[in-house]
Amino acid sequence: MNDENLQQLVEDISTKYFGKDFRHRAVFNPRLRTTGGRYMLKSHNIEMNKKYYQEHGMEELIGIIKHELCHYHLHLEGKGYKHRDRDFKQLMKQVGAPRFCTPLSKQEKNSNKKILIYQCRECQQKYPRRKKVNTDKFVCGICKGRLVFVERRGT
Repeated sequence: MNDENLQQLVEDISTKYFGKDFRHRAVFNPRLRTTGGRYMLKSHNIEMNKKYYQEHGMEELIGIIKHELCHYHLHLEGKGYKHRDRDFKQLMKQVGAPRFCTPLSKQEKNSNKKILIYQCRECQQKYPRRKKVNTDKFVCGICKGRLVFVERRGT
């Protein structure tokens, strides 16, 4: 599924379940990590997380689209579009939109992260870091000795 297919799907769902046109853009945003989708208040666009479609399929994607369209239509009508608002809760129930999306499977976050090990020349204190350290600028926090790169772990 690409952005054009998503746009068409959102327009179809909007017409079918809400009886109103969706006149803005719907796109996949690869930067979304913890949410299935989001409605942008200023631009009125909807951004979706493609991982939910890939992992849980079309049914989950349709549920997320319905949820975001509830925000969209209520906001444009000047009604309560936030999760706590009565208008939002009623519209969600009407169209069968889920309150939360199914969580993505847990991925090992640290298994593919690189770890750089630095060590003090004087006291041998080790400093594991994820980012490269400028050894000309930083020194040991214990004895103020010079740091040297020792090894790289992980991917």
